[in-house]
Amino acid sequence: MQLNRRKLFFGESQATMKHRKNNNLSVFVVVFSIFLFGVFMYNEDVKSIAEFPFSSSPNKEAKETNPVQETVKETKPVQETIQNDEESSVSVSSRTSLEEPQEVEQKVELPVLIEDDDDQEVELPPEDCDLFTGQWVFDNETHPLYKEEECEFLTAQVTCLRNGRKDSLYQNWKWQPNDCSLPKFKARLLLEKLRNKRLMFVGDSLNRNQWESMICLVQSVVPPGRKSLNKTGSLAVFRIEDYNATVEFYWAPFLVESNSDDPNMHSILNRIIMPESINKHGQNWKNVDYLIFNTYIWWMNTFSMKVLRGSFDEGATEYDEIERPVAYARVLKTWSKWVEQNVDPNRTTVFFGSTSPLHIKSLDWENPDGIKCALETTPITNLSIPLNVGTDRRLFVVASNVTRSMKVPVHFINITTLSEYRKDGHTAVYTIRQGKMLTPEQQADPATYADCIHWCLPGVPDTWNEFLYTRIIART
Repeated sequence: MQLNRRKLFFGESQATMKHRKNNNLSVFVVVFSIFLFGVFMYNEDVKSIAEFPFSSSPNKEAKETNPVQETVKETKPVQETIQNDEESSVSVSSRTSLEEPQEVEQKVELPVLIEDDDDQEVELPPEDCDLFTGQWVFDNETHPLYKEEECEFLTAQVTCLRNGRKDSLYQNWKWQPNDCSLPKFKARLLLEKLRNKRLMFVGDSLNRNQWESMICLVQSVVPPGRKSLNKTGSLAVFRIEDYNATVEFYWAPFLVESNSDDPNMHSILNRIIMPESINKHGQNWKNVDYLIFNTYIWWMNTFSMKVLRGSFDEGATEYDEIERPVAYARVLKTWSKWVEQNVDPNRTTVFFGSTSPLHIKSLDWENPDGIKCALETTPITNLSIPLNVGTDRRLFVVASNVTRSMKVPVHFINITTLSEYRKDGHTAVYTIRQGKMLTPEQQADPATYADCIHWCLPGVPDTWNEFLYTRIIART
C-alpha cells in the first residue's frame, strides 16, 4: 500500500506542473480514494484473520463444550468422583482445539464416561430354561459384580480379602446355565423394579449372607447420603431414598419360634423349636413385596430336633426329640399355611432358597491333603463324578415338595448343587468367630477354626441373587 501511495503522489506532482490552472479539487479526490481503498484492504485483512483455522470462535467452542458439561451434570448423582476428571478433560479439550483442530471431536467424546449401558435392553432367558443346571466359568472381565473395598456395608464375617486371604480368584467365577444365559446384572434396572417396594430376606445367617450381597449389588449406584442401614431387634433395613425402596433382613433361623431367635445372643447348642408357632415372626413379614425365605444350616448340628411341649411364653422347658426331616416337614407345613393365609400373590412374590452346602471333608472332593475348605482356591470342575459333601437331601426334597404343592406360587431357588461345586468360596479362616477376628494362631489351625459354612463376598451368594434378579425383572 505504501508503494502505491508514493506512485500516486509522484503522478500528482507531474500533473500540477503541467496544469497550473487546476484547483485543489483533484488532489482531494485522489486522497479520498486512497483512504477508501485502505479501509477496504484493512477489513479484508481482519476477515481473513478471523477465518484462519488456528483461531477458535467463542460461540462455536461453547456449542461443542456444553454437551459434555451436560453429560457430566447428568452423571453426577451416580459417579460424583468422576466429575473432577471429566471437567479437567473438557478444559484440556478447549485448549487443545486452539492448536490441534483435527482432534477436537475425539477430545470432546473422551470425557463422556458411562458406568454401564443401561439404555440397552436386557435379554431374558426363556421361561422354561433351567437356570440351575450348568457349570462355573472363569470370567475376570464381568465378575466380580462389585468390589469388596467399595461396599461399606459388608460385615467382617465375609470380607475375606480384608481379613488376609491372599487369593482372589474365587470372585471371578460366573454361573453359566447349559441352555441359556443369565441376564446382565444392572443395578439401576433392579432398583427401578424395586421402586416404592420392600424386599425382605427371612431366615438364618446364610440368608443374611445373601442379604449383604444384595445390598452391595445395588448400593454402588446410590449416591452417598441417599442410603442408610438401620437395625432394630431382629429386623435390619437398608433404605434407598431416591427409590423409596428397602432391602431387609429378618432373623428367624427356623422360621418358627425357637430359643435361638435373639439376633445377637443365639449361640445355643441345645436348640429347641416350636414347629406350629410362626405368627410372632410372621407379623413382621406382612405387606412386603418380595419375600425370600430359607432355613437349613441351624438344623445340622444334631441328628434329631428338640420340639418344645407348650410355649416359651409360659415357661415350658420339656421337649420331645424327633427326626430331623419330620420336624422340618412340620415347620414348612406351618410356614406354607402362613403364606397362603397372609400373602396376596397379586402383590407379593415369594421365593424359597434351597439348602446351602457345607464343605467339611476334603476327601469328599478327592483332596486327601486338604484341611476342610481352608486350602481350596478353585471350584470342583470334574462334573462327571457323583458329588456328596454331606448335604441332607431329605430336607431339600421336603422343601421342594412343599413349595410345589402350595396354592400361592413360590419360586424354589435351587442353589444346592451349583454351590456344592464351590469348595473355594467359603470364608474359612478369614473371618470372625463370636464377634472377633481370628487370631494368627487360630488361622494357623483351620481344622478347628475354618468356617466352611458362610461365603466370602463378593462370591457365591451374588449368583443366588442373580436368580432373584432374573425373576424380578421378568415379572414386570
